[in-house]
Parts: sequence; C-alpha cells; structure tokens
Amino acid sequence: MFVILFQLQLSAQSKPNIILILSDDAGYADFGFHGSKVMKTPNLDKLAKEGVKFNQGYVSASTCGPSRAGLITGRYQQKFGFGENNVPGFMSSSGFTGDDMGIPTNELTIGDYMKTLDYKTAFYGKWHLGGADRFHPLKRGFDEFYGFRGGARSYFPYLDLPKSHLDKMERNFGNFEEHKGYLTDALAKNAISFIKENKNEPFFVVMSFNAVHTPMDADKKDLKKFPKLTDNRKTVAAMTLALDRACGNIFKALKKLKLDKNTIIVFTNDNGGPSDKNASDNAPLSGTKSNHLEGGIRVPFLMKWPGKIAKNSNYEYPISTLDLLPTLFAAGGGDINNIKETDGVDLMPYINKTNQERPHKTLFWKKDVRAAVREDDWKLIRFGDRPAELYNIAEDIAEHNNLASKYPEKVKNLYKQIYEWELTLERPLWHLKQEFEKYDVDRMDKYR
Repeated sequence: MFVILFQLQLSAQSKPNIILILSDDAGYADFGFHGSKVMKTPNLDKLAKEGVKFNQGYVSASTCGPSRAGLITGRYQQKFGFGENNVPGFMSSSGFTGDDMGIPTNELTIGDYMKTLDYKTAFYGKWHLGGADRFHPLKRGFDEFYGFRGGARSYFPYLDLPKSHLDKMERNFGNFEEHKGYLTDALAKNAISFIKENKNEPFFVVMSFNAVHTPMDADKKDLKKFPKLTDNRKTVAAMTLALDRACGNIFKALKKLKLDKNTIIVFTNDNGGPSDKNASDNAPLSGTKSNHLEGGIRVPFLMKWPGKIAKNSNYEYPISTLDLLPTLFAAGGGDINNIKETDGVDLMPYINKTNQERPHKTLFWKKDVRAAVREDDWKLIRFGDRPAELYNIAEDIAEHNNLASKYPEKVKNLYKQIYEWELTLERPLWHLKQEFEKYDVDRMDKYR
C-alpha cells in the first residue's frame, strides 16, 4: 500500500507546476528585456534570461476581452461570438448587455483542461470574461478565485461602493471585501498563499494583473524612484515597477519552497499598449491597442521551463497566445488530441527545434469590419473605409512601407484568405451601437 501511495505521489510531483502571468495594456518597449532604459524590470529581465523570449509573440485580438477569451479557450474567440470588447457602449443582437457578455458556457477553458490532469487551479486578478454568475471563474475550471469580474478598477481599496459591482474585489464566490494596500502587491500575495498551500501537488495559476491598465494609480514610494519622468509616463513607470516586484515575489516564493526547478512560468500581455491612455511605449512598432498594426497585436512573451527550454534563448517565428492552452496541457501530461477544438499548437517541439517549420503559416485578427492576416512574413490589413495595406514584416517591422500597389496579386490572395476565414466564424454576440468606428487612431505619428 505504501509503495502504491509513494508512486502516486511521485507521479503528481513529476508534473510541472504552471504559472501563467498576464499583464494588461503594457507597452512593447516598456521592459528591460526589450531594451528599455527607463523602466525597471529586473525580475522579468531575469526571467527572460532563464528561458525563451518569443520575438514575434501575438495575441488573438487587439483589445482586452476578446484577447483573453482567445487565450483561455485556445480558440479564435470569433468562433463563439466573442468578437468585440465586452464593455459599455456595445449592444447585443440577442438583447443582452453588460454582465451577460461572456464566454458561452459550452466552451471549455484552460482551467477545465488542467483540472482533468488533476491540477489544482486558481485565478487571480482581472477576469473580464463575463460578469454574470454563470461565467464566474469557479464555474469555468478554477478551484480558487481572488480578483474582480470586470475590466478595470482602482489599485487602491474603495472606501465606498464602486460605480460598477464588477469592480468589487471578490474572494471565491460572492465574498466581497476590499484588499489592503496596493492591488498589484495584494494579488501576488494571494497567489503565493495558494502556492504554499498546494506545494505538494501540481498547481496551475493564472496571475492576471490589471497593471498597467488605467486608472493611472501608483504607489507614492514607487513614484519617487522615477524623479526625471513626468505625468503619466512617470506613473506607468511606477506601475510597471510594482508589476515587476509582484512577479519577483512569486519567483522568490517558488525558490524558497524549492519548486522553481519544476515550475513552468509564462509571462505575456493582453494587447498592445494604448499610448494615448497610459503613456505606454510600443516602439519600434507602429500602432496601439485597438488596431491591427504590430503595436496593437504584438506583445512581450516569455517562457521558462528548467531543463526543457534553453536559457537565454530566442524564438523568431510568429506564435500566439492561442498556443498556450495546447502547450501547457501537453506539458502537464495531457494528450492534445483530447482537446475539443483549438486553433493553437503545442509550442515545445518548435522551441526545441525538433520541428523546424513555422508553428503557424497564417494568423488572423478581426475587429468589427477591420481585419488582418499574416501569412509567413506578409501581412495584409483590411479596413472598412479605405484601401487595404500590405507589409513585409521581416523587412519592415514598423510598417512604414505599404506595398499594396506593388503586389496586387498578393493583396488579392490575402484578402481572399480573410474572407474564407470569416466564413468559419459565428455571428458576433454583441457589437458597437455605431455601424463603424473612427479610424483616425490607426496611425500614431509618434512612430511614423
């Protein structure tokens, strides 16, 4: 009997623990590992040196809600109607708004899949995948939740009830109580408590920070560390410092518990930085959050797995947050053939170069009538109010040189691919009240 129990325990311990860290609205250039001389991110810089840096890491959408829906399901979110952000200003063709804008309950999440592998699962921070009770994290594959159901809130405790009930801090289901101190630190502290409680069995943690999304709230002590900066640039630097500190506290806890050598850590961001909102910097990329230029969809992306991924390595081919579900499920011992449906791939054979091909020949994006496709190094952006634009990303990362007029057949072919992909999508469950959005934010003169 003792032998059997020992074998079961050994089997559980052989599975890697997994921590998926997600920042919010961070600028592509706002990390030391991407060359920033302004931001202080020593813990994340160290993480980059301990694993692989994906130099062409993409999200599946240029705004928070859809991007997170794609990540957590491993599917293009438009395939289940989550094509637009689930925020005020949108309306449903079926009549529902607000709390009812969530991932349909028949969709499986990464939490659901990891639980089938006997992982203890937890979600901390920003949910933003449906405010109604039926969309709650505890009903979508997670054993523990501490965070808020909405898309943005104060980093400091509310003294009075917030304007939206989705902004209230919630522990598990229905236990509402404001945190103490600065929220970024508090979220990491709670994640560390979960890790300590489950140190003897495999765990999967989604650490979904709302930093550095607005409101522009920073700790006074952190602000003092950037005396040469002013206004929102100073504030976002302080918020980024807090984000890095919180990540560092998690890393230190893993090492203290002697779990660091058997823990996969992923760090990425939900979409490009909204430079006009939080003073984030996406250089050398053009564009920002909400559009399909590289600055809206290319994000910082790191992964560490001791003994499995080479230290201080770089991966050059395009990959996507859609790949996280199959990659982490396979890492935990799962058979990716048992995944109901995914648009992602297991990245490990590509990272370790047992597969020399590109993980994705094509990647797609869509927001209202706008859409984009990347095939190999070619990228087409389709607009609703002007001609499409064509870029060779390998030669023109900043997308300065529109080649559409030079290669009309390439434009035609890529345009057709977008159309064929759109035929596989569901009708959006909600949409903008206006028929079209304004497009004047698609180009940022700062990077032109």
